[in-house]
This record gives sequence, C-alpha cells and structure tokens, in this order.
Amino acid sequence: MSSAYHAPRVSRASLALGHLDQRGSRCELASLETTQEYLAPVSPMREDLSLLRERRFASLFAARTLSMLGLAFAPVALAFGVLDLPGADAGTLSLVVAAEAVPHVLGLLLGGVVADRYPRRLVMFTGECLSLVAWLGIGTMLLVGWAPIPLVCAFAVLTGLAGAVVWPVLSGIIPEVAPRDRLQPANALLAVGANAARVGGLIAAGAVVVAIGPGWALITAAAIYACAAGFAWRIGTTRPGREGGTSVLAELREGWVEFSSREWLWVVVAQFALLVLAWQGAHTVLGPVVAKAELGGAGAWSAILTGEAVGMLVGVLVAMRIRPRRPILVGVLLTSATALPYLLLGLGAPLPVIVLGGFVMGLGMDAFTVLWQTTMQREVPPEALSRVASYDAFGSMVFGPVGVLLAGPAAVHLGAHTALLVCAGVIIASALLALLSREVRTLQAPEVATPVPEGSFAAPVDPAAP
Repeated sequence: MSSAYHAPRVSRASLALGHLDQRGSRCELASLETTQEYLAPVSPMREDLSLLRERRFASLFAARTLSMLGLAFAPVALAFGVLDLPGADAGTLSLVVAAEAVPHVLGLLLGGVVADRYPRRLVMFTGECLSLVAWLGIGTMLLVGWAPIPLVCAFAVLTGLAGAVVWPVLSGIIPEVAPRDRLQPANALLAVGANAARVGGLIAAGAVVVAIGPGWALITAAAIYACAAGFAWRIGTTRPGREGGTSVLAELREGWVEFSSREWLWVVVAQFALLVLAWQGAHTVLGPVVAKAELGGAGAWSAILTGEAVGMLVGVLVAMRIRPRRPILVGVLLTSATALPYLLLGLGAPLPVIVLGGFVMGLGMDAFTVLWQTTMQREVPPEALSRVASYDAFGSMVFGPVGVLLAGPAAVHLGAHTALLVCAGVIIASALLALLSREVRTLQAPEVATPVPEGSFAAPVDPAAP
C-alpha cells in the first residue's frame, strides 16, 4: 500500500536514497516536501526483523502463528468428522458451526473487558487452553466412536469463547511487547506469520484428514494449540491486572466512551459493518455459485482464494515498508479494492483476471489491517485498548450473517451476476461514505517516531513468574 495516490511523481528510490539532484528546480523541492507530507521515514527491513530476536515478541509471534495454524486446520477436520457421524448431514454441521460462531460474536465485548482487566499474557494463555480442551475433547470422541451432537456443540461453544477472548487481547498485548515506535512492523510481522499459517493450515488439513482421519487430525490441532499456549505463557509481562471492583457494565461503558469519542474509529467500524455484510454474501454464496456454473467449479474458486491469500502476504510486506502520513485515509481507500473480484465475477471476466482481482483484494485488506491496528494502538489508551478492539470486532462482524441470509434470495430474484454487482457497489459505497468524515481524511501518524523513554518499555520478565 502506498500513499502515492495523492503524492507528486517523485520515485520512492529517490526519496529513500536522497538522490534528488541538488540543482533541481523549486518544483522538485516542493514535490519532495509534499511527498514527505504523506510518507514518514521507513525503518530498514533488518531493523524490523530484529523484533524477532526479542524474546517476548518472538514468543507472541510463535503463539499467534501456531494459533492461526490451529484455527485454519481444525475446522476442516471438524467438518469431515461431523459429516462422518451416523445420520449426520449438512444441517448437523450447521448446528455445530453455529454453536461456535454465536458465542464468538456475542462474547467479544466480554472478552474485551477480561483482556483489559487481567494480565493479557494470562488471558491469551487461557484462550489457547480453551481451544486445546475443546479440540482434544471432540477428537477423542470421534476416535472412540461416541460423539453425541449436544456434547460436540458444547465443546464447539468453548472454541467460540476462546476466539472471543483471544481476538481482543491480541490488540492490547502488542504494545506491551513492542516499542511504540515499532508498532507497525510488529503488526506486519504478526500478520505475515498468521497468513502463512492460515495458508499452510488449509493446505495441510485436507491431506491430514485423508491420511489419519478426522479424529487424529483434531488431536493434532489440540497439540498445535498446546504449543501456542506454551509460547503465550512465555511472553511474560509487567502489566498487572487492574485493581478495584468496577462492574462489567461499568467497564463496557468506559470502553464505549473511548470508542465513540473517536470519530475516525466508529466511522470505519460502521463502514465495515456494510462491507462485511456485502462481502459475506458475495464470498460465501454468490462467488461459489458463479464459479461452479461458469468457471469450472471448486478448482476455479480455489484459484481465486489462492490469489487472495498471496495478496494478503504481499500486503503485509508492503505495509511493513511504508509509513503513510494519513494511515486511515490510505487504509479506507485500500478497502475499496475488496469489491474488485466480485465486480469482475459479476461482469463475467475470465478466470485469470478474477484471480488477479483476488490478489489485489488480499493485498489491500491486509495492508489496511496493519495500518488500522497500528493506529488504534497509538491513539487508544492501553488500559482500554482491548475493550475498544472488541467493539471494533463486534461492530464490524455483526451484520455478516445477514449478508449470508440475503445472498440466496438475491441470487434467485436478481441473478447471481447482478447480486455480485450490487455487493461490489455496496463495498465501494461504504468506503466513499467513510471518506465523508474529516477525521478519517486527516488523522495523521506522528511525523517522527517517538523514542521510547528509558524505563518506560517493559523489560523481559521471567516467564515462570506469576
């Protein structure tokens, strides 16, 4: 991602190496000043990667990467394990998936309170352990041949609660293990690991299920979460739990005040409520329908998803290298690229062009995610960060199921192609509406990263310490 959409035509290489001709005209100098308005200094890649030599950040990186590997791996094994049960069908699988999804969404706000109230290392460790117990329980039941659906659903609820806890805690714990002036590369490195794990997990899951069966595959997922929990414990932290006896509702109100007092924050979350509504319908229903009818089926859809996955990896690498002066403005513009593959599908474009559109979508969304997380961590007080992140996640995802429910009737009454064009239009309109906000357009990152004062960044802690 780049802020070059506004900047004059001065090459990034010239800016980085300082090779502008000193005999250049006033116009060149003015162009340089204007470009610096949008791009902050970029730290060398080696310095960014040196974060992985910090024990606490390296432990968080390992925990997050393994957790995402398990998250990509386990649902595939679960789906085939449930469908292999006697008498099970698609409705049975929907019930189990819903048992995980509903507590995940509804538990996000409570998860934000927990992550702000208690030491975040402990909260993250607990979330990984919940996933460990859930997948170990379901895997064991499948292996012994006794897996009553109510009990499978009960374990699925645990996995949903684990996600509701881990999602908010991640936003809050990053500033505890990375210096303030290196938050963006820290977020980018975590995204690289997560995306690589997601792709690897999806690829490996099917092969493992075929080779050793769903039960053993879920036991393997539990072992992955056990490793993630071990690394989460090793993070250590000097941030204690909060003192006092304020109620959960009072803490939710405090988080809401922090969330609603920042126009750029709630405007972009409102944008994402519309974007996710359209994206869910296009991505989970309409896209596969067109791929099956006209592009060759599952192989074509997998190619589009692969293009998206590669774009996500490239997107975080791009976000690691640039420092836009107006990160929310750049990020919102990038989110409009989400419409591209669905616009191309609706217009009946050839498969290679749609795959390229998926690549652009993945690049834009993951670059946005890094800029968004970094800005929240800079602008929101650390003691409220997890609650604000939970409002962000809840507001962004709340209409997703509605999009899935509307997609089927829309395909029947409008046709899949027209419905995809409507979804693309909603995504683009949501970005344009967000740009009406002055704060979205003008919020700036610090011109120069603020050095971390001596003693203000937590020193490594003995991981065995309470």
